[in-house]
Amino acid sequence: MFRLLAMLLVLAGPLKAQHTAGEFDYYVLSLSWSPNWCAIEGDSRGSPQCDDDADFGWVLHGLWPQYEDGWPADCRHSFRNPSRTDTAAMADLFGSSGSAWHQWNKHGSCSGLSPDDYYALARTAYGRITRPAVLRDLDRSVTLPASLIEEAFMRDNEGLDADEITITCRADRIQEARICLTRDLELRDCGADVRRDCDLDDALFDPVR
Repeated sequence: MFRLLAMLLVLAGPLKAQHTAGEFDYYVLSLSWSPNWCAIEGDSRGSPQCDDDADFGWVLHGLWPQYEDGWPADCRHSFRNPSRTDTAAMADLFGSSGSAWHQWNKHGSCSGLSPDDYYALARTAYGRITRPAVLRDLDRSVTLPASLIEEAFMRDNEGLDADEITITCRADRIQEARICLTRDLELRDCGADVRRDCDLDDALFDPVR
């Protein structure tokens, strides 16, 4: 019997870790440059975020609960899931209601907050970070060092330093700006697993449509 049970466990693979909602160390505020995301995958998916009249620049990919090493996801909770009305009201921030739902389900569920409170906190966190206006003024695609995006954020956000922000790339394009915040939404150093700066000197950056 013991041998049979051991074989079944091996075949089943490792058990999925169960994370506890509300138990985490800090937040990562992840801002996605919408024109680049649309070029990489959003256009092909027909996302409303990429409609010609959408006019999105930096959208909120998510406000992610984070451990000092790693992160929780898909936590069990006792809250009512957000309604379509709830997620539609967040489309201006997340780019689409579908993205708002996904971020609650995967990350917001681990915050220990209700959907309403999580969305309110996400909007507050987004509002505390100045997105460099100069990046919205581009009228054509350019290539630039990823470090230039980081410098622009640090210039426009007093007190933000290089250990508190990381810029990521995907498919040779600027992908995201990720800023680390305490649970009270104050700036703080990112964990080692978050500090993965893109080192491209010629990353593509598309203009707002």
